[in-house]
Amino acid sequence: MTTGEKPTIFVIDDNISIRKSLSRLLNSMGFAVETFASAGEFMERDNFDGTGCIVLDVQMPGLSGLDLQKALAGIDYSMPIIFITGHGDIPTSVQAMKRGAVDFLTKPFDDKDMLEAVKAALEKDREIRQGRAETYDIRKRMEQLTPREREILPCVIAGMLNKQIAYKLNIAEKTVKIHRHNIMEKLRVDSIADLVRLAGKAGIEPTRRPL
Repeated sequence: MTTGEKPTIFVIDDNISIRKSLSRLLNSMGFAVETFASAGEFMERDNFDGTGCIVLDVQMPGLSGLDLQKALAGIDYSMPIIFITGHGDIPTSVQAMKRGAVDFLTKPFDDKDMLEAVKAALEKDREIRQGRAETYDIRKRMEQLTPREREILPCVIAGMLNKQIAYKLNIAEKTVKIHRHNIMEKLRVDSIADLVRLAGKAGIEPTRRPL
């Protein structure tokens, strides 16, 4: 990996020895590492837009790890979190996992377990980023459609024929055919099946077909 491609691991723990040991471990595996002594200190950092994950202590002075997890979710900061704790209990771990944590490790943990958790968290982060990029691309394509094309699209993905769409919208069948072609071209799809999948990802529901 080049420096620019290195995932960044954010270690948040009030224990300096934990921060140092994790920093050494993760650096040795080729990751960039930033450490923070508190959740509040991390919150002061600018939003990070690269690939990465958070290794977060549960119990800390001020904001706890769970408090930080909740706060980040509230601002749509979706970086995956690995919790670490010296006082692990089942209710806390269940709560953390329900909120989307990747793993919950009890101190002292094996280096292997930590690295496996980081690997899983980074894979999850890549999937999230890929999904967001796909959603953005679909939204930009949809913005190219005219109002009439947006009106016709739900009819097309419902499987309606051109003459049915023309009757429903009170326009010429030839006009429907032209708009249908433009929709496929602007959304860059080659089949109705692809169009249905793309429309579904954009949250567009098929119109109700005539009886």
